[in-house]
Amino acid sequence: MPSVTAAVGFDLDMTLIDSRPGIRAAYRALTEQTGVYVDADLAVSRLGPPLRTELGHWFPPEQVEEAVTTYRELYPEYAITPTVPMPGAVEALAAVRDMGLRVVVVTSKLGRLAHLHLEHLGLVADELAGDLFAEGKATALVEHGVRWYVGDHVADMVAARTARVPGIGVATGPCSPDDLWAAGASSVLKDLDGLPALLREIAVGSGPAA
Repeated sequence: MPSVTAAVGFDLDMTLIDSRPGIRAAYRALTEQTGVYVDADLAVSRLGPPLRTELGHWFPPEQVEEAVTTYRELYPEYAITPTVPMPGAVEALAAVRDMGLRVVVVTSKLGRLAHLHLEHLGLVADELAGDLFAEGKATALVEHGVRWYVGDHVADMVAARTARVPGIGVATGPCSPDDLWAAGASSVLKDLDGLPALLREIAVGSGPAA
């Protein structure tokens, strides 16, 4: 059986895409439809954990699953169009492919919704695995041959550590550089603009850059 080409894995929200405007709109639509207040600005300031975790702050436990379903029904209408690529995202994916590597997106977002984002923005992934968080991402990272995992959240560094691959933190989400280092990042970048150079350094064996 032929070996699978190595891949660079990416988280989605606040790593490859800035989904805050769209998610904010979706939460406001959820409030309007359900009558249950969700502080949309607060919610988008802490993206990363699963949707159920966030909705659990606002809805009684017995209503969370119904709220999840309603939110996901609203999401395509409200959240896709306002979302934009993170700075350096297009160039980072191009750099991965220029190195002969594959692009794999592993995200806590439901796979079909993640696909809508990628398709709308023209960001092409060779593989996409959704509805996974923290340690739960590790199986997908291993299965898809991911050698490095790039993410903005401490849970992404946990995923990389669990999969025994280097975690590359980008300080573009809710977690600070110190948070990412403490969670086990092998490298931390201020944004994706620095990723192509870092990958080139790794490729020639000069080690990770801070």
